[in-house]
Amino acid sequence: MTTWTNDDLSSIGNAEELRIASLRSDGTSRKPVIIWVVRHGDDLYVRSVNGRTAAWFRGVQTRYEGRIWAGGVEQDVAFVEEPNPGINDQIDAVYRTKYRRYAASIIDSINSPAARAATIKLVPR
Repeated sequence: MTTWTNDDLSSIGNAEELRIASLRSDGTSRKPVIIWVVRHGDDLYVRSVNGRTAAWFRGVQTRYEGRIWAGGVEQDVAFVEEPNPGINDQIDAVYRTKYRRYAASIIDSINSPAARAATIKLVPR
């Protein structure tokens, strides 16, 4: 695995939305889904607003690999479940700041316990 460039972090982190497509067990790509993305330090995170039962999140768990598109960047990635639950408070704050123009109920959904349990770090590969 490699690391993100500063340009990629800025481009993806500033993008309103991200398209994400995980790989099936045979290596073919699933249909891309549009989700929100946030940057926290030198890492990029996504969450499933519907928690771990969402179709796209279950797909991520097949191979933990896929592709993303955001801010003019297209990149193969590894999907890493965040092992540190304490970082979720920090990610909550980033979601609140970045998407503050949306209704509080929407922000509450992306920061809900179910969504927090479905936090994925995107790692370039």
